[in-house]
Amino acid sequence: MRVSAKTEYACLAMLQLAASHNADEPVRIRDVAEAHGIPPRFLVQILLQLKVAGLVTSTRGSAGGYQLARAPDDISLADVIAVIEGAESESTRSGLRDSPAVYALRATWAEIDAAEREMLANVSLADLVARARGGVENMYYI
Repeated sequence: MRVSAKTEYACLAMLQLAASHNADEPVRIRDVAEAHGIPPRFLVQILLQLKVAGLVTSTRGSAGGYQLARAPDDISLADVIAVIEGAESESTRSGLRDSPAVYALRATWAEIDAAEREMLANVSLADLVARARGGVENMYYI
């Protein structure tokens, strides 16, 4: 699966927020940026998108930062990716003539997209935190 740098940064930021979910203090942008090598200005834009979508909340001020808006087990990778990349991926190619081969390919791409969406929907931020901490060796959902 290919993801953009922006999507990967969003997932890393959300993973860090999930790992700090029970902390009393919000996570600072600077801490996330330094931990993952994300340009801070780009991270601000990403977190704003996630905030508008209702996945994170922000606190202003010197002790401010970001926190998850919901529990880590209530936010899936699909939720994060949908905010950053959009809910639907485009799998049809323009300019192709309709033929049985084109229909077969499009049906296959659609099945792959559906399986990918289902898998992403079944992986929560809590699952990723556990895996990052070494709590889960392999996560396969079929």
